[in-house]
Amino acid sequence: MKFGVCAKIDQAPVVRQAGFDFIECTVVSLQAEQSDAEVRDVLAKFRESPVSAEAFNVMLPGDLKIVGEQVDADRIRRYLDKALERVKRAGGETVVFGSGKARMVPDGFERERAEEQIVRFLEWTADVADPLDITITIEPLNRSECNIINSVPEADRFARLLNRKSICVLADFYHMCRDGEAYEGVVEHRELLRHVHVASAGRFAPAAGEDAFDAFAANVRKAKYDGRLSIECSWNRFEDEAAAALSYLRTVFP
Repeated sequence: MKFGVCAKIDQAPVVRQAGFDFIECTVVSLQAEQSDAEVRDVLAKFRESPVSAEAFNVMLPGDLKIVGEQVDADRIRRYLDKALERVKRAGGETVVFGSGKARMVPDGFERERAEEQIVRFLEWTADVADPLDITITIEPLNRSECNIINSVPEADRFARLLNRKSICVLADFYHMCRDGEAYEGVVEHRELLRHVHVASAGRFAPAAGEDAFDAFAANVRKAKYDGRLSIECSWNRFEDEAAAALSYLRTVFP
């Protein structure tokens, strides 16, 4: 298993010092709607990073709606072309499709139509990601943050509807815990599981003594998952806590 942490590229030296295998940054930090000249310095930070940015989250800006009446297909496709190309240039291999604001179903909007729009968006995404060998992992979000794709089984269903090599599934402990989702779903849907996010139940760094996290971790091990796993959480003081959090994870996933 490879261990990473969600952080800004400016924090890469701390991530390296703490011993992580990779850093997980945001797609939006690559500013896909700006010209290459405008983001030259940003891209240089990724090229010069002491730890590789193998994974990216926050795939879409909140105002780039993919569900509802305000979907701008041309803007979405332009964004995907440039964003995933920059992810590849920055060293990324996995992109997390969470983006709750972008995929939120508006009040009164038909659920069936919303699902069709998400499938269409993922088709467009796969058209770009497949030739770049980038994996897109569908992230289930808890119901307080989004009203569609709220469980690992639901994410798996969408991935199977697409049946594209780049479209896979993510399991996030915090979201599963928040909604009381059965951790056994990690095992049941392990075939398409390609990324994992962890935190404590309170969304801080994972640490010993939390029964819910122990149950989640047991199912990750039972699934024989051996891919990338990132800490995605709030920190009191990142510089002081990161190494200890990684050390704990290495004992949980030996």
